[in-house]
Amino acid sequence: MNKPVSKTEIEKLSPKAEKQTLLWLQSGGCGGCSLSLLCAEGPDLITGFEAAGIEVLWHPSLSLETGAEFTDILHRILSGEQRLDILCLEGSAMCGPNGTGKFHMMAGTGRPMIDWIKDLSSHAKHVVAVGSCAAFGGITAAGDNEVEAVGLSYDGKEPGGLLGSDFRSQSGLPVVNIAGCPTHPNWVLETLMSVAFGSFTEAQMDDLERPRSYTDHLVHHGCPRNEFYEFKASAEQPSDLGCMMEHMGCLGTQARADCNTRLWNGSGSCLRGGYACINCTAPKFEEPGHPFMETPKIAGIPIGLPTDMPKAWFVALASLSKAATPDRLRENATADHIKVPPSGSGASNRGTTREGKKK
Repeated sequence: MNKPVSKTEIEKLSPKAEKQTLLWLQSGGCGGCSLSLLCAEGPDLITGFEAAGIEVLWHPSLSLETGAEFTDILHRILSGEQRLDILCLEGSAMCGPNGTGKFHMMAGTGRPMIDWIKDLSSHAKHVVAVGSCAAFGGITAAGDNEVEAVGLSYDGKEPGGLLGSDFRSQSGLPVVNIAGCPTHPNWVLETLMSVAFGSFTEAQMDDLERPRSYTDHLVHHGCPRNEFYEFKASAEQPSDLGCMMEHMGCLGTQARADCNTRLWNGSGSCLRGGYACINCTAPKFEEPGHPFMETPKIAGIPIGLPTDMPKAWFVALASLSKAATPDRLRENATADHIKVPPSGSGASNRGTTREGKKK
């Protein structure tokens, strides 16, 4: 678990003297990333923003301005009267029907939301996609995608999206894709603070422009079911304690995120709640081609193997592991509670020599 950062420690980072302005817009999505962000802790959202010198021009859950007061902020940005340092979009860009964007008009303006996003992006020093919808299209783009939902710089796995693959904000950076469904609050806060401090660079982004601070890890890291994985002792139905990779659709060995080491609200993750990882930080996660809780196989071998693992090695290691599975793990894997505890007293060997004799 990451150690929470105290307010005093954050204040030592010496925020920029000039406030960094932030505008947060919502488009085609559920608002879940905002709800997640409001639960940030270590630091909490307000402390983090204050310490980083971030001034919120407007956020749908934090601001009082509405109607003409809100649109006045947008007009002042576009006229150059108001500087915009960080533009955040939550939710996908809705381009339908037929590319007009009229499925999502910004209330009171008579203009499609996508036109506002394009104009504001050209004035922003940094553009940040918050969540997999804003990054790649996400859940909103699932199925037949009648609303023509796309991400800011990706349409699913394909570069492009609303702003195009060549888009660069005034800072020279591409869109920063803080993917996740929803995003972990500290992925967002940590990235925004780094941007505000002026320390965020392209080298800190992976091949999908996601912050490497969390995508240099796998969800598998820190999984509480790792002992079952090591011996391929697998769960067969929801509530079973075993590894969920073989039968239950878990993609934790492929998904790039630190969910099991940077826990949610200090204690939770999907896997710790008994639900398989669905790789929500990746493009097209919403269309796996099979039920989320089912592992597709060919000749009994899962199609999606652990990252960096050649298939032949996996098959060989899995066979050896299954042959060596302790009875304790084999029985507990298909139970909803510990049926067989570890054997032995658990007493340490302290006070004995390597030969087992008392000192």
